[in-house]
Amino acid sequence: MRSARKGLKRRESASLAMEENMRCNIFCLSVVALLLATQTGAERSATEHKLTKQDVDAMMTSLSNWGRWGKDDQSGALNLITPDKRREAVLEVKEGTSISLAHNVIKVKIGDSEPFVHRMISTGQSPDADAALDAYAVQYHGYTQTHLDALAHVFYQGKMYNGFSQQEVTASGANKLSVIQIKAGILTRGVLMDFPRLFGVKYLEGKRAISTEDLIAWEKKTGVQIRSGDAVLVRTGRWARWDSEGPWDVEKDSAGLDASTMPWFKKRDVAVMGSDLALDVMPSGVDGVKLPVHLLTIVAMGVPILDNCDLEKLSEALAVRRRSTFLLTVEPLAVEGGTGSPVNPVATF
Repeated sequence: MRSARKGLKRRESASLAMEENMRCNIFCLSVVALLLATQTGAERSATEHKLTKQDVDAMMTSLSNWGRWGKDDQSGALNLITPDKRREAVLEVKEGTSISLAHNVIKVKIGDSEPFVHRMISTGQSPDADAALDAYAVQYHGYTQTHLDALAHVFYQGKMYNGFSQQEVTASGANKLSVIQIKAGILTRGVLMDFPRLFGVKYLEGKRAISTEDLIAWEKKTGVQIRSGDAVLVRTGRWARWDSEGPWDVEKDSAGLDASTMPWFKKRDVAVMGSDLALDVMPSGVDGVKLPVHLLTIVAMGVPILDNCDLEKLSEALAVRRRSTFLLTVEPLAVEGGTGSPVNPVATF
């Protein structure tokens, strides 16, 4: 009898030990899974294939929209914003609330980005003045002023979008693909891909490369599917970082999209892309190619870019409403030959 009880106790002890061992194994596996899930896109890409200039060259062909809308087309992916798409976009407006996506102009030089020059010609301090007059001057391409890059802005091997020669851009301006092609403006569904909010941080750290896995995680969390003709705006929290840290060397330490994400966007047929900086992670991680995302987006895909948008208020407004989409309107200056334009994009929902 005692022998039977001892045997039973031994079996119970062995069973308890086995259960404890299984719990330990499950816990360890959970920790590993959590670590993998929280690993950054940059860390993952470091263990995967590192993009080369040859990869970017190959994507210039595989992602190309050249000839898709005819050999003389100068509108590029804006062709995807059809009348039906515009009507669909207008349905995003439920409240009639609008938010500007432009950062206030910066009147001092930051790095290589020139200041916005505002010069008063006539003021109220002149006794004989009957009106106030002023003049603006701005070299808007760069990393400070909110602007639109037209398809004449970037060259690749002597060509622009749709095969037009870069020689079409002269001292008088761009004869092809200039911002005048967008004179009627942009009206479409806007989508904010808010990565600081996705990761639970105020802003992305410098050099943080947003990966395809991050894009998929964003879609899964928000339940929003990027659709043909959408304008996708990527928030890195650049202006929140600016407020916290002040200016920094943008080209050496800025979060943004990894070039490997571009097939994902091409598959979804986006019409416009933009961000709160210059879209690309900087440095790009691709030796010999400074801004591969700009290159692929503008030249290969024919997608205009909105640079240096201020997405902070939009981020807050959409979070409160638990949504990621809105009506986006953008009206550039009607400058014949211009390679882009300062703009004040507006989100309405």
